Amino acid sequence: MNRRLKPGEYAEVRAFAAVAEARSFRRAALDLGLTASTLSHAVRALENRLGQRLLNRTTRSVTLTEAGARLLQDLAPALALLDNAVAAVGTPGDAPMGTVRLAAPRLAIQMLVAPVIGRLARDYPHVTLDVRTIERPGDLVEGFDLGIQLGHEVAQDMVAVAVTKPFTTAVVGSPGYFATHPPPVHPADLARHQCIGCRSGPGGALFRWSFERAGETITLDVDGTLVADDSDLMLYAALSGIGLWHGVDRIAQPMIDEGRLLRVLADWSPTYPGFHLYYAAGAPLSPAVRAVVDALKAGDP
Repeated sequence: MNRRLKPGEYAEVRAFAAVAEARSFRRAALDLGLTASTLSHAVRALENRLGQRLLNRTTRSVTLTEAGARLLQDLAPALALLDNAVAAVGTPGDAPMGTVRLAAPRLAIQMLVAPVIGRLARDYPHVTLDVRTIERPGDLVEGFDLGIQLGHEVAQDMVAVAVTKPFTTAVVGSPGYFATHPPPVHPADLARHQCIGCRSGPGGALFRWSFERAGETITLDVDGTLVADDSDLMLYAALSGIGLWHGVDRIAQPMIDEGRLLRVLADWSPTYPGFHLYYAAGAPLSPAVRAVVDALKAGDP
């Protein structure tokens, strides 16, 4: 039998959702303007009421139990509708208002989000953009309104809009590096080179370098003295002569034009779908979310 939530119970549900999305009592407390102790008591009261643990807590982390993950997934659409309804009331001049949560890889944030934050702040002063760096945002079940991901990685049940042109990969190294290492002319030659490794994807697996030409595809495991999950560090390492970097042509092109990097294996470089902005199909977008979508769609930098 269904029953309405009492006011105190709604506060408990909201507290749980905030902590679950932030994966931290401290961060959630800052977002809500409450104390971590208040949130902890609210979540504990909800767990006692339901008779199930929703969050696993340690001194270093907060994770969802299976029951907590199900509850958060079911709550997310309802809470989003409530937020939109509240944001729509009392908005000056019917201007967009509210918080828009966006998950995106670091590269997409650099290329797409950073250039528009000034315009968003100026044109929509009542919209708060909450950006989280997540290399593979997934299907937005953790309370995000929008995600940015490479086109071929977006789930088919999402609304996806291309916001960049396709990417072509590039392998580059510094002139200093090539002064002591002959440039590779075939992907197999990379076995004799220092290659900067990249950790990405679930579990931080090592990224395998892929090449293709005239219908032939080659995928390689590479070795080197540096492995990282930060693209800025990897690019800096390539500029410093530590090894070869496998990245995106448009990121490396300014440094190629300046002569600080030299490109190799260009005829083996595959092209991939560019970044896509995506969101859940079905419910209409709130004015605040629509404002962010329109800003990100405005052009391919």
